[in-house]
Amino acid sequence: MNIDMIRAAQKRLDGHGRRTPLLNSPFLDEIAGRRVWVKPECLQHTGSFKFRGGWSALSAMEPEARKRGVIAFSSGNHGQGVALAAARHGAPVVIVMPSDAPKMKIDNTRALGAEVVLYDRANEDRDAIAAKLSSERGLTLIKPFDEPQVIAGQGTCGLEIAEQARAEGIANADVLICCGGGGFASGMALALEADAPGLRVRAVEPEEFDDMARSLASGVIESNTRRAGSLCDAIITPQPGDLTFPILSRLAGPGIVVTEDEALHAMALAFSRLKLVAEPGGAVALAAALFHGGDLQGEDVIATISGGNVDAEVFRMALERFAA
Repeated sequence: MNIDMIRAAQKRLDGHGRRTPLLNSPFLDEIAGRRVWVKPECLQHTGSFKFRGGWSALSAMEPEARKRGVIAFSSGNHGQGVALAAARHGAPVVIVMPSDAPKMKIDNTRALGAEVVLYDRANEDRDAIAAKLSSERGLTLIKPFDEPQVIAGQGTCGLEIAEQARAEGIANADVLICCGGGGFASGMALALEADAPGLRVRAVEPEEFDDMARSLASGVIESNTRRAGSLCDAIITPQPGDLTFPILSRLAGPGIVVTEDEALHAMALAFSRLKLVAEPGGAVALAAALFHGGDLQGEDVIATISGGNVDAEVFRMALERFAA
């Protein structure tokens, strides 16, 4: 992995992905006690940053391999990103998804033209299922985070943040990234190292699924004992990636862990103050910016909202619980 791959991915993405803004609200600044800048990747195609990595991977493939088709495993956002990228490239696509994924994500993935294969997250091995289908059908596997071209695609968001931060006069800040396996965070870290070295990535995770934070603290890859059971389904992974962890070990600050209630509260505030729809896993970075100020440094903090694909009942719960 290197910055040249990220810059190449940015060129391939130009004209196909959305350049999302960098937003600010004085109401959020008051809560956080510092200036809070929000990068709303919930406004990206398919409602999450994952389209960046999906497009990067599909656009970098050899035409013959792309014609045979691709396969991915995903709780929903990576699947949708790959499905849309495949559709625009005219490539067949299969997405392996947990049966307990939000219905919206399953329905949207099918609507984008993908064949969806459901599995039991707690008792079945998604890697084995995807490997079997890949072998039987000659499909190219696009991993959700431990894949160089996916990491490169996610890093394009970091190039945008670096440019936008310069325009706002932000030279030093923690950049909070919603983190599962680390593809988004590691791509961002490489981009910021090159273009904005005063901006430091911080991986943010939900409680009880904090494998990255524990791994960064211990210096070795640590796993989650649970595979399901969080509202933050979008960022629940077994453990950090073999490619992503060394990058974050070198470039990221300590991880931050937030509660589900903090994530729901951040969702409600994103809606009321920025008019944005965030899903729980996509709101953990904003929750850290608003409610974990003691873990941060400096007058500015930048938080990603990584996705907005939330079922109506969960969004309603967030708004009703934190209506005040």
